[in-house]
Amino acid sequence: MKNFELCADIEIVMELLGITASDLAGNIGVTSTTISRWRKNEENVTISNLNAFYNFAFNKGIRLNKIKEQLFKEDCPTNSTILFHGAKTYIDGQISIEKSKNTNDFGRGFYCGESLEQSAMFVANYPESSLYILEFDKSKLKYTQLNVDRDWMLLIAYFRNKLNDYSGHPIIANLLSKLEGVDYIIAPIADNRMFEIIDSFIDGEITDVQCQHCLSATNLGNQYVFITDKSLKQLKVLRHCYLAPDEKDYYLTSKKEESRIGNDKVKIARKQYRGQGDYIEDILK
Repeated sequence: MKNFELCADIEIVMELLGITASDLAGNIGVTSTTISRWRKNEENVTISNLNAFYNFAFNKGIRLNKIKEQLFKEDCPTNSTILFHGAKTYIDGQISIEKSKNTNDFGRGFYCGESLEQSAMFVANYPESSLYILEFDKSKLKYTQLNVDRDWMLLIAYFRNKLNDYSGHPIIANLLSKLEGVDYIIAPIADNRMFEIIDSFIDGEITDVQCQHCLSATNLGNQYVFITDKSLKQLKVLRHCYLAPDEKDYYLTSKKEESRIGNDKVKIARKQYRGQGDYIEDILK
């Protein structure tokens, strides 16, 4: 699934900028003949040329991936939703959970986000990363939805192997039972900052209430975790999107700013809710 549909993107860029193939060729350092071959899909395109084209479009203010997102959302059927998957390289073959890790947020699964930006941010540091836009048909599937609360915190900690000493506890068993028989899970996204906060809760440094409000301060939106073959069969890849270096830099800069603001909110929440709620040793005693 490496096809980025470059020929279609070229037409969009030329249309929006009002330029000719010759103009485009001059701007990205190739010949008009090369552009003609690309438009006819007659020539393999090197990584350097892909970067040149997509950097050019991005720096001209054309957000190709956002345009695709908007168009797909407009055409999305009523019982479906548009999701995004950031890949460190690309999806090889059919979508599956075979290469997924047991220590992910909810164990092995295929993880997608509701936000294009967040999905791109998660893989922007990888040199060969790319983005997938998918349509998910929710019909006839079972799911559970979690919020930023104690249940979610405990489940994340459990799957991250932070609660091995409590694996047989009735509270943990009850939470795991809620995941039995479901095809997919909708839950808040957790990143490294959030794992650090959850670790502070598990280590007994902060209460569940402090942890919850700190995590709410770093809200990253929801993710969909597909855990059965049935759910995977109702996922359809709509487009494989190229992430140019300049676009990745844009997302990384945005991530740094979000992290700075989030860290400030966490500090305030940690102080404001100090002494409220229960510590882990009291919850799982």
